[in-house]
Amino acid sequence: MKFARFAASSEVLQGVAAGNVLKEIEGNIFDHWNYTGRSFSQEEVKLLAPLEPNQIIGIGANFVTKTEEFPEALPDIPVFFFKPTSSVIGPDDDIVMPAAINEVKFESELAVVIGKDTKNVTPSEALDYVFGYTVGNDVTAPQYFREDNHWMVGKSFDTFTPLGPYLETELNPLEARVKASLNNIEKQNSSTALMIVPIQEMIAYLSRVMTLKKGDVLLTGSPAGAEMVTAGSTITCAVEGIGDLTNSFVKAKEATEPVSYK
Repeated sequence: MKFARFAASSEVLQGVAAGNVLKEIEGNIFDHWNYTGRSFSQEEVKLLAPLEPNQIIGIGANFVTKTEEFPEALPDIPVFFFKPTSSVIGPDDDIVMPAAINEVKFESELAVVIGKDTKNVTPSEALDYVFGYTVGNDVTAPQYFREDNHWMVGKSFDTFTPLGPYLETELNPLEARVKASLNNIEKQNSSTALMIVPIQEMIAYLSRVMTLKKGDVLLTGSPAGAEMVTAGSTITCAVEGIGDLTNSFVKAKEATEPVSYK
C-alpha cells in the first residue's frame, strides 16, 4: 500500500495511491485510519513528503560496490548522524544550495519508517517494527564538515532531505534497488544487498541506544555513484517498488548560512 501526503487547494491531505488516483483517508496511518470517500487525480494535487518525520537518523559509508569488498566484521560503532526535520521537502521542491558554495552532493537512499516503539530488539525482530519505506535524498555540503569528521552542519541545511513520493508498506528492503539519475544520466544503481550494515542490524543497534518511535526515518546509506552537483541540475532518486523522487538544485539568493571563524 502506498500512502501519500498532498496539497489540494489550501488543504494538506493524506491518501492512498491507486494508479493515478489518490483516495483520501483520515486518521493516523500508524494506528487507525478510514477512507473519506473523496478521490483526487494526481494531476490536480501537489505531492508532499509522505510523512512529517519524528526524527531523522542517517548512516554514513554503508555500501560496497561488490560482495568481495565486504568487511570481515560489522563496525563496532557505525557512523550514525541526525538530520533536522526542518530539512525535509517533497517531490519537485527545490534543493537550495548555500550561497557561499557552488556545489553540493546528492545521495539516493532507501528510507525506513519506524511504525512502533522499538527498544532492545534483535536483528531477527527488527523488520517487524518497520511501518514502511520511502525514497530519500541525503543532500550534503561536505564543505561544512569539520576536519575531525563532524558532519552535522553539512547535513542540516533547509531542503537537504527530500523524501517521497510515497510511503510504501509492501517492499522487500533487503533486495531493493536504489537508483539516481542526474540530468537524465544514471549515476547510481545498486541493490540494498550491498549494504555493509544491513537494515535489521541498523535498527537493532540503534534500539540498544535509544527508543525508536513511530515516524522516525532511517536513511540507510547511499550506493557508489553519488557526486557533487551545481545549481540548475535535476536529480531523480528512485527505489524500485516505491517510485521516483525528483528535485532541482537552485542557489540561495542571500548568504545566510554560517561562516568559517578560522
